[in-house]
Amino acid sequence: MGGAATATRSPEREETFFGHPRGLATLFGTEMWERFSYYGMRAILVLFLSAPAVRGGMGLAETTAAAVYGVYIASVYLLALAGGWMADRLFGPRRTVLYGAVVIMCGHISMAVPVGGPFVWLGLALIALGSGMVKPNIAALAGELYRHADDARRDAGYTIFIMGINLGAFVGIMVVPWLQRGDRWHLAFGAAAVGMAVGLVTFVLGRSKLGGVGEQPDHRLTPEERRRFTIVLCVTIVVVAAALAAWAATGTFTIDRFALVLAVVTAAVPVAYFVFLFTGSHEITPQERVRLYAYLWLFLAAAVFWLVYDQSGSALTLFAQKNTDLNILGFDMPAGWVSNVNSIAIVILAPAFADLFLKAGERISTPLKFAVALLLVGLSFVVMSVAAHVASGGTRVSVMWLISVYLIQTIGELFLSPTGLSVTNKLAPRAFENQMMGVWYLAISLGDSIGGQAYRLTSVVPMPVYYLSLALVALLAGLALLASMRRLRALMRD
Repeated sequence: MGGAATATRSPEREETFFGHPRGLATLFGTEMWERFSYYGMRAILVLFLSAPAVRGGMGLAETTAAAVYGVYIASVYLLALAGGWMADRLFGPRRTVLYGAVVIMCGHISMAVPVGGPFVWLGLALIALGSGMVKPNIAALAGELYRHADDARRDAGYTIFIMGINLGAFVGIMVVPWLQRGDRWHLAFGAAAVGMAVGLVTFVLGRSKLGGVGEQPDHRLTPEERRRFTIVLCVTIVVVAAALAAWAATGTFTIDRFALVLAVVTAAVPVAYFVFLFTGSHEITPQERVRLYAYLWLFLAAAVFWLVYDQSGSALTLFAQKNTDLNILGFDMPAGWVSNVNSIAIVILAPAFADLFLKAGERISTPLKFAVALLLVGLSFVVMSVAAHVASGGTRVSVMWLISVYLIQTIGELFLSPTGLSVTNKLAPRAFENQMMGVWYLAISLGDSIGGQAYRLTSVVPMPVYYLSLALVALLAGLALLASMRRLRALMRD
């Protein structure tokens, strides 16, 4: 499709950003600063939520703080499905990214208001909504830069894109926790707002480099469909607001219970969406449905991976603060800095993995990459279980324990994350192309919603047992994927 001129276009003429289309530089820079704001704030979120009010925090119990954190992170990725729908049906990917960046910036500004309470919850809601609008669509734009479906640079391009994510995360995690020292929470949240503003300017100034991709929605709503959508949206908002007001009036509303309800809703959404894709849509061809079946198993594997991996912002951050010796050569570093091992390692290792996957081609299949990722993330929590056992006597353990855990997880992420973005783009039904990027993020949402609730187990089981239990779940999932690898590869080719 696209005519002879497109078919004979030489890829070499596009190679102006590390051998990739020029638009990748714009998307790289935008996502880098958006991740600066996201990961910088995330590095201190659980600490802020669990800090007592006298220190300027929200004063929540650690299990509640971890549950809120899990629901917040899950909501970011859950709303990616809505963001993909907006791009497909309303605005197009490019404008959806633009509007989402503005919403994120407003969310960080709300959290920077030195009042707390409602402004914190409003800020988290806005950041989650805006991130849901940006994430699937900026990734979809990156995929659309590669006009040929079999362009061998696609996986490598996504790896470079993810390197930008982690470069932004590295700077954000260095700056925001540093500014937070001395309980300057809202100053730190303000720095996240500035980072998002830089990302917004980067996207606006570099939009001409995108070559026209993502300007229009692929399946724009008709005027009648828009009218029905507006009515349904308004009714939904009124019903949800009324339900929350009624719940609050009973006197049984608590943050802890609300987090649990949101976690259940978050876990139910991917189930409902896959039921719709398999049984309710007439826009998916039989061949696309076969590929979706293969994708479903990869989706579940990814959810298990993120269930373990995203404990970094809750369980591992709390472990760093309470059980780890953070004094390095006389300097007490912020607890949030430890997670930056992941960002540093990805920036260093991503080019090597991009080259490896490019040269290996189909010899390292997508199911194999997912299986390796699960085995590695499971191994990381075996190490974490040992570290927790050593710390169970009340002594602070060496920071090398956490560094080892993050290094193992980073290698696992490099096997799974860019591959997941790429395989989603390849297996997506044409009618749901941008929405399917949102579906990929639903895997993260599902894992995070379960992971946030799983931390409640720490009130009844020792921490070493908690880490080992999650490790066994990931290891068993990885072995199951290895056993099914040949069948999955066949389904993906059908």
